[in-house]
Amino acid sequence: MFEEHLKFYQDFPTPGIKFVDIIPYLQDRKVFSEVITEVGRLVTAPSLACPEARAFLFASPLLIADCGVENIILFRKRGKLPYSGNDLQTIEIMKEYGADKLIYRNSDIAAGKAEDGVFHVSIVDDVLATGGTAEGIAKALEATKLVIDGKEYGVKVNEFIFIVELDGLNARDRLSEIAPVYSIARV
Repeated sequence: MFEEHLKFYQDFPTPGIKFVDIIPYLQDRKVFSEVITEVGRLVTAPSLACPEARAFLFASPLLIADCGVENIILFRKRGKLPYSGNDLQTIEIMKEYGADKLIYRNSDIAAGKAEDGVFHVSIVDDVLATGGTAEGIAKALEATKLVIDGKEYGVKVNEFIFIVELDGLNARDRLSEIAPVYSIARV
């Protein structure tokens, strides 16, 4: 159903890459609403982790939807997040185009709701290709230990939710070792 709204561009941004354009989801009010409803149906955690920038567009509306989302943890490129002290954390990720780094704040995790000493997080992203970004985020989050008021808290990734999944790259198998994987559209 959702696949019919996508556009594809061969050899963009580099030769051999078939780019999936999700912008049509943002240009049609009805389709966008249906995508957000479907993502909200799949989310089981009160906090969402989302890498810049297109994931922000699909995660933010969930804060006002009736699906239990209360917090968003942003993963940005260097120099994009204000911080104080040693709040920033850097992770290395391997994307389909090469290595990269993302930054997140421990305070963004702590702004969420913990249950039994654990902050539960759903990872939401626009496209699942090789899975390097999602895997890097999940591993970094699950390695995070926060001390709040003298008590240590961990982080658990409940699930991965993607707007579009590219079949044939085996990323689903890789990520499902960490948590369940859901996609709104598969191409």
